[in-house]
Parts: sequence; C-alpha cells; structure tokens
Amino acid sequence: MARTQRVLTERQGRWLLNLYPPLLVQRIRIVEIAPGFTACRVRVAKSVLTRNLFGTTFGGTIFAAADPIHAILYWQVFARRGRSVQAWLKSARIEYRKPAATALTLAFALGERDIADAESALDRDGSFVRTFRTEALDTQGRVCAVVETEVYLRLPRGGQREVSAF
Repeated sequence: MARTQRVLTERQGRWLLNLYPPLLVQRIRIVEIAPGFTACRVRVAKSVLTRNLFGTTFGGTIFAAADPIHAILYWQVFARRGRSVQAWLKSARIEYRKPAATALTLAFALGERDIADAESALDRDGSFVRTFRTEALDTQGRVCAVVETEVYLRLPRGGQREVSAF
C-alpha cells in the first residue's frame, strides 16, 4: 500500500517546530513559513537559557537555529508535489563574526532554481546535495554569524519511508 505524503500546512509546520524540544528549550522560534514552504524566518531570543559566560548568545543555540530548516523546507516542497524524499543536514559549518548581544534573526529560502535542480538530480541520480549560506543578524542588522548548511536529499530505497520527525 502506497503511503500518503505528510503534507503540513504552514501553520502546522510552524507550531510543530516551535514545540520541538531542541528549539523550544533554546528559545528558537519559527516566526514565519512562506506559502508552499519556500522560505522561513527564525528568531533566536536572548535569554538566560541561551546566554554564555559573557552574556551573549551561546554559539550552539545559533547553530541549532540553522540546523533543520532547509531540509524541512525541501521535505515539504516535495511532499506537496506528491514525492517522498528523505531530507537531512549532511554537514554544517559556522563562522562567528561578532558576539550576539541581542535577539537574532535568520532567513532561509528555497528558490525555484534550488527546487528545480533538486528535482532534476533526484530524477537522474536519486539524490541531491546543496549548500546554503545563512546569516544570523542582530536587531541592528549586523551579521553575528554565518552558517553554511549542506542539505542531502534522496529518494527512499527499497521499502524505506520518507524521513521526518513529524
């Protein structure tokens, strides 16, 4: 029996992610998910739970804010097209540019080219890898960190299902 793709509304996706313990505990909030899961805006609150020894935001919190987002966007874009994919973060790198003394905002997006390239590679090779660059901006718009995430997608193999925490 074929499994129906798990398609979430943007509101459901936002709520599920906001209740996801690794994000919730670190005061990481999904502020907005664009129609069709093509973009997402994330806010990292400055709080006692995210503060390091110097009173600025702990680097691991910034890293956690960037970790799942592009993979989830791809997963939902393809679910809407009736395609089952396994999507996850393959690797990541972060460069801390300045201490994050205020709340941070991170903006993620999948362009039409990103989606078309993924679809083409999945059809041709059964897998796809793309690296994205995301800036963590403080409330004055200054870059506090730059995160590079490498997202891996593949078609499920021999009886496997899509991979999702939701």
